[in-house]
Amino acid sequence: MAKPSDNRKQKFRFSLVNDVTHDLVWSFHFTKTTGIIAVVSGVFVLLLLIFCLIAFTPIRTFIPGYPDANSKRQAIQNAMRIDSLETKIIQWELYTENLRKVVEGEKPMKLDSIIVRAEREKAASKDEAFLAKRDSVLRAEVAASEKYEISGTARSLPIEAMYFFAPVKGVVTEGFGASHPYIDVTAPAKSRVSAVLDGTVIFTDWDEEKGYTVVIQHSGDVVSIYANNEKLLKGVGDIVRAGTPVALLGRSESLTAGDHLHFELWYKGEALDPSEYISF
Repeated sequence: MAKPSDNRKQKFRFSLVNDVTHDLVWSFHFTKTTGIIAVVSGVFVLLLLIFCLIAFTPIRTFIPGYPDANSKRQAIQNAMRIDSLETKIIQWELYTENLRKVVEGEKPMKLDSIIVRAEREKAASKDEAFLAKRDSVLRAEVAASEKYEISGTARSLPIEAMYFFAPVKGVVTEGFGASHPYIDVTAPAKSRVSAVLDGTVIFTDWDEEKGYTVVIQHSGDVVSIYANNEKLLKGVGDIVRAGTPVALLGRSESLTAGDHLHFELWYKGEALDPSEYISF
């Protein structure tokens, strides 16, 4: 005959017993259902406790990447500094623009006119199709008209008022003279040779004596010549800015005496001593 099934619930007991006296210290009776409920409830309470500790106590500041009060305050202060810096930059841009106009003999711009112009430009910028068309036409006109011209606004400043960028940092080994209408500046090979002013490259050449040579025409009838280069970085017709690398210094042939820049500065057809205007 089949053994009758036992429908009674299975019960379990969790007890604590003294290991020496074997006395029962504590006992807990439970079934499978109550055991599962107790475990789930315990895990839930533990997670809730951890959440409360992290959310409402300073422990959360130890979590990597979690911003604390100091970090938030610092972020707000940085945002305020950036806003102030942007304001200062705008003020300096307005100051330099007005200074340029005063030097060129033009009438300085008023703050009201600048604000009105900014509002007009903002309104015009809404028409993206018109802006894109105007930009493309302007780029084409500038590229066609300035390929072999001096870029930028023509200035009538005397050469004493011009700021020259040093073509290379080095030591002047041979100065300017009647029989030597240029200077030699010693510098390490591969040094970048930079344009002294904004201008346009009008001539490039190579020969055994001077290596690669580049000539730049600047506004105000100023011409600069850079020789004894190993490599040219610009070609005829390229528009350059002051400080733009135009060549790499280095001996192209053994006839040149060491690595040095042969530099000439001409103003209205007359050779000048570059060391009087440029700090090498």
